[in-house]
Amino acid sequence: MFKAVSWREEPAPEHARDCRNCELADQRTRVIWGEGHPEASVLVLLDNPGEREDREGQPYVCGTRQTLQKAAGEVGFTEDDLYVTYLLKCRPRRAYDKEKARAACRGHLMLQLEQKLPRFIFCLGNTAVQSFLGDPEAEVKQMRGRWLEVDGRHLLVSYHPLAVRRRPNLYSLFVEDWRRLYERYHLELAKTNSALR
Repeated sequence: MFKAVSWREEPAPEHARDCRNCELADQRTRVIWGEGHPEASVLVLLDNPGEREDREGQPYVCGTRQTLQKAAGEVGFTEDDLYVTYLLKCRPRRAYDKEKARAACRGHLMLQLEQKLPRFIFCLGNTAVQSFLGDPEAEVKQMRGRWLEVDGRHLLVSYHPLAVRRRPNLYSLFVEDWRRLYERYHLELAKTNSALR
Protein backbone atom coordinates (compact mmCIF):
# COMPACT_ATOMS: atom_id res chain seq x y z
CA MET A 1 0.00 0.00 0.00
CA PHE A 2 1.28 3.49 -0.89
CA LYS A 3 2.58 5.65 1.95
CA ALA A 4 4.00 9.13 1.35
CA VAL A 5 7.23 10.02 3.12
CA SER A 6 9.16 13.23 3.70
CA TRP A 7 11.80 13.42 1.00
CA ARG A 8 15.15 14.82 2.04
CA GLU A 9 15.28 18.60 1.82
CA GLU A 10 18.21 20.41 0.26
CA PRO A 11 19.29 23.24 2.56
CA ALA A 12 18.85 26.71 1.08
CA PRO A 13 22.08 28.55 0.27
CA GLU A 14 22.99 31.32 2.68
CA HIS A 15 22.02 34.17 0.35
CA ALA A 16 18.50 32.70 0.06
CA ARG A 17 18.11 32.00 3.78
CA ASP A 18 18.61 35.72 4.39
CA CYS A 19 16.40 36.86 1.47
CA ARG A 20 14.17 39.85 2.25
CA ASN A 21 13.06 40.55 -1.35
CA CYS A 22 9.33 40.22 -0.64
CA GLU A 23 6.80 40.19 2.17
CA LEU A 24 6.95 36.39 2.51
CA ALA A 25 10.18 36.91 4.48
CA ASP A 26 7.96 38.02 7.38
CA GLN A 27 5.63 35.01 7.07
CA ARG A 28 8.07 32.13 6.70
CA THR A 29 9.41 29.76 9.28
CA ARG A 30 12.25 28.87 6.87
CA VAL A 31 13.23 28.93 3.21
CA ILE A 32 12.35 25.71 1.32
CA TRP A 33 14.90 25.32 -1.46
CA GLY A 34 13.88 21.90 -2.78
CA GLU A 35 13.56 18.21 -1.97
CA GLY A 36 14.47 14.89 -3.51
CA HIS A 37 17.81 14.35 -5.26
CA PRO A 38 19.63 17.67 -5.80
CA GLU A 39 21.44 16.33 -8.89
CA ALA A 40 18.45 14.62 -10.52
CA SER A 41 17.90 15.07 -14.27
CA VAL A 42 14.20 15.78 -13.67
CA LEU A 43 13.22 19.03 -11.96
CA VAL A 44 9.56 19.17 -10.90
CA LEU A 45 8.25 22.72 -10.50
CA LEU A 46 5.31 23.67 -8.28
CA ASP A 47 3.97 27.06 -7.25
CA ASN A 48 4.86 27.12 -3.54
CA PRO A 49 5.87 24.82 -0.70
CA GLY A 50 3.17 23.05 1.30
CA GLU A 51 2.96 22.37 5.01
CA ARG A 52 6.08 20.65 6.40
CA GLU A 53 5.28 20.03 10.05
CA ASP A 54 2.09 19.37 11.99
CA ARG A 55 1.06 21.43 15.02
CA GLU A 56 3.33 19.38 17.26
CA GLY A 57 6.30 20.07 14.96
CA GLN A 58 6.47 16.53 13.55
CA PRO A 59 7.40 16.09 9.85
CA TYR A 60 4.25 16.07 7.73
CA VAL A 61 3.65 15.31 4.05
CA CYS A 62 0.94 17.62 2.67
CA GLY A 63 -1.70 16.43 0.21
CA THR A 64 0.11 17.96 -2.77
CA ARG A 65 3.27 15.99 -2.06
CA GLN A 66 1.30 12.81 -1.30
CA THR A 67 -0.43 12.93 -4.71
CA LEU A 68 2.83 13.77 -6.49
CA GLN A 69 4.71 10.88 -4.85
CA LYS A 70 1.89 8.42 -5.51
CA ALA A 71 1.68 9.18 -9.26
CA ALA A 72 5.47 9.34 -9.67
CA GLY A 73 5.87 6.01 -7.89
CA GLU A 74 3.13 4.35 -9.95
CA VAL A 75 5.10 4.88 -13.15
CA GLY A 76 8.47 3.89 -11.66
CA PHE A 77 10.11 7.10 -10.42
CA THR A 78 11.85 7.17 -7.04
CA GLU A 79 13.04 10.04 -4.87
CA ASP A 80 16.50 9.59 -6.41
CA ASP A 81 15.16 10.40 -9.90
CA LEU A 82 13.45 13.68 -9.01
CA TYR A 83 14.16 17.10 -7.57
CA VAL A 84 11.07 19.08 -6.53
CA THR A 85 11.27 22.84 -6.18
CA TYR A 86 8.99 25.87 -6.17
CA LEU A 87 8.44 29.27 -7.75
CA LEU A 88 8.25 30.65 -4.22
CA LYS A 89 10.82 29.49 -1.70
CA CYS A 90 8.68 30.36 1.33
CA ARG A 91 5.33 28.94 2.36
CA PRO A 92 2.71 31.72 2.35
CA ARG A 93 0.70 31.87 5.57
CA ARG A 94 -1.66 34.74 4.73
CA ALA A 95 -2.60 36.98 1.80
CA TYR A 96 0.33 38.45 -0.14
CA ASP A 97 1.17 40.19 -3.43
CA LYS A 98 1.53 37.10 -5.61
CA GLU A 99 3.03 38.73 -8.69
CA LYS A 100 5.58 40.68 -6.66
CA ALA A 101 6.59 37.58 -4.67
CA ARG A 102 7.00 35.45 -7.82
CA ALA A 103 9.09 38.17 -9.48
CA ALA A 104 11.25 38.46 -6.36
CA CYS A 105 11.80 34.68 -6.23
CA ARG A 106 12.50 34.22 -9.94
CA GLY A 107 16.21 34.85 -9.46
CA HIS A 108 16.40 31.95 -7.01
CA LEU A 109 14.79 29.58 -9.52
CA MET A 110 17.06 30.74 -12.35
CA LEU A 111 20.09 30.15 -10.11
CA GLN A 112 18.87 26.62 -9.37
CA LEU A 113 18.49 25.89 -13.08
CA GLU A 114 21.98 27.22 -13.82
CA GLN A 115 23.54 25.17 -11.03
CA LYS A 116 21.57 21.94 -11.43
CA LEU A 117 21.29 21.81 -15.23
CA PRO A 118 18.28 19.45 -15.29
CA ARG A 119 17.48 17.80 -18.62
CA PHE A 120 13.76 17.74 -17.91
CA ILE A 121 11.43 20.28 -16.31
CA PHE A 122 7.97 19.10 -15.30
CA CYS A 123 5.71 22.10 -14.52
CA LEU A 124 2.66 21.25 -12.45
CA GLY A 125 -0.28 23.63 -12.51
CA ASN A 126 -1.17 26.78 -14.43
CA THR A 127 0.66 29.07 -12.02
CA ALA A 128 3.97 27.22 -12.46
CA VAL A 129 3.55 26.99 -16.24
CA GLN A 130 2.56 30.64 -16.72
CA SER A 131 5.27 31.97 -14.45
CA PHE A 132 8.03 29.75 -15.82
CA LEU A 133 7.19 30.51 -19.46
CA GLY A 134 6.36 34.16 -18.79
CA ASP A 135 3.03 33.64 -20.55
CA PRO A 136 -0.13 34.53 -18.57
CA GLU A 137 -2.27 32.77 -21.22
CA ALA A 138 -0.53 29.36 -20.92
CA GLU A 139 -2.90 26.64 -19.70
CA VAL A 140 -2.20 23.07 -18.70
CA LYS A 141 -5.29 21.62 -20.38
CA GLN A 142 -4.17 23.00 -23.76
CA MET A 143 -0.47 22.18 -23.33
CA ARG A 144 -0.35 18.82 -21.62
CA GLY A 145 0.60 15.78 -23.66
CA ARG A 146 3.26 17.44 -25.81
CA TRP A 147 6.91 18.19 -25.31
CA LEU A 148 8.36 21.69 -25.51
CA GLU A 149 12.00 22.73 -25.65
CA VAL A 150 12.97 25.67 -23.43
CA ASP A 151 16.60 26.79 -23.26
CA GLY A 152 17.77 23.35 -24.37
CA ARG A 153 15.68 21.53 -21.78
CA HIS A 154 12.72 19.20 -22.33
CA LEU A 155 9.58 20.69 -20.79
CA LEU A 156 6.36 18.85 -20.01
CA VAL A 157 3.33 20.19 -18.13
CA SER A 158 0.53 18.61 -16.14
CA TYR A 159 -2.10 19.41 -13.55
CA HIS A 160 -1.26 20.58 -10.06
CA PRO A 161 -1.50 17.69 -7.58
CA LEU A 162 -3.98 19.68 -5.49
CA ALA A 163 -6.28 20.06 -8.53
CA VAL A 164 -6.02 16.28 -8.99
CA ARG A 165 -7.02 15.70 -5.36
CA ARG A 166 -10.02 17.98 -5.76
CA ARG A 167 -11.04 16.43 -9.08
CA PRO A 168 -10.17 12.70 -8.94
CA ASN A 169 -11.22 12.27 -12.60
CA LEU A 170 -7.94 14.04 -13.49
CA TYR A 171 -5.81 11.40 -11.78
CA SER A 172 -5.54 9.08 -14.81
CA LEU A 173 -4.40 12.04 -16.97
CA PHE A 174 -1.92 13.05 -14.28
CA VAL A 175 -0.45 9.54 -14.23
CA GLU A 176 -0.41 9.50 -18.04
CA ASP A 177 1.74 12.65 -18.01
CA TRP A 178 4.08 11.15 -15.43
CA ARG A 179 4.37 8.04 -17.62
CA ARG A 180 5.21 10.17 -20.68
CA LEU A 181 7.97 11.83 -18.64
CA TYR A 182 9.26 8.50 -17.32
CA GLU A 183 9.46 6.94 -20.77
CA ARG A 184 11.38 9.88 -22.28
CA TYR A 185 13.64 10.07 -19.23
CA HIS A 186 14.57 6.38 -19.55
CA LEU A 187 15.04 6.63 -23.29
CA GLU A 188 17.55 9.47 -22.81
CA LEU A 189 19.22 7.61 -19.95
CA ALA A 190 19.67 4.55 -22.18
CA LYS A 191 21.18 6.73 -24.95
CA THR A 192 23.62 8.31 -22.50
CA ASN A 193 24.66 4.94 -21.07
CA SER A 194 25.13 3.55 -24.58
CA ALA A 195 27.32 6.50 -25.58
CA LEU A 196 29.50 5.99 -22.49
CA ARG A 197 30.23 2.35 -23.34
